[in-house]
Amino acid sequence: MDFRDVIVKRESVRNYDPLKPVSDETLNRILEAGRIAPSAANRQPWEFWIIRSADMLNKVRAGYNRSWFADAPIILVVVGTRDNAWIREADKYNSVETDLTIAMDHMILAAANEGVGTCWIANFDPEILRAALNLTPGQVVFAITPLGYPRADYVSPPRRPRKTFDQVVVFK
Repeated sequence: MDFRDVIVKRESVRNYDPLKPVSDETLNRILEAGRIAPSAANRQPWEFWIIRSADMLNKVRAGYNRSWFADAPIILVVVGTRDNAWIREADKYNSVETDLTIAMDHMILAAANEGVGTCWIANFDPEILRAALNLTPGQVVFAITPLGYPRADYVSPPRRPRKTFDQVVVFK
């Protein structure tokens, strides 16, 4: 698929077919896109947790209790370690969120290319997820997304309006 087609095709899916699994080959291609993503000073302060056992799915779903979320066969949890990220000397800015955003975006676009639905979720309960995943104090859950195929009756919602090119691009 042409890259422009991938970014236009990508959408937030909230209707998953729990009976249609994502193959390991497809999942690995999605994860590889995150693995090779750039990060500040190449620190790669991330881990990509694949949640697919029934017990762990229930624990993680408790951190984002939405009915549509319960049908996704896989949940991808992007975890970062602040101490492993690059820190800008001038103001002590820690790049962990930027690095994890890039990796997450790479995986979401790779999933769209594979026909796998995603929905970037930041509105989760971090303490529930920390406990469910038994994270160390230095680890942070940055974002989660379901991974799965939309149900056969899924209809894409209307696209939300985007600002025009002239509203967001500044030439000096």
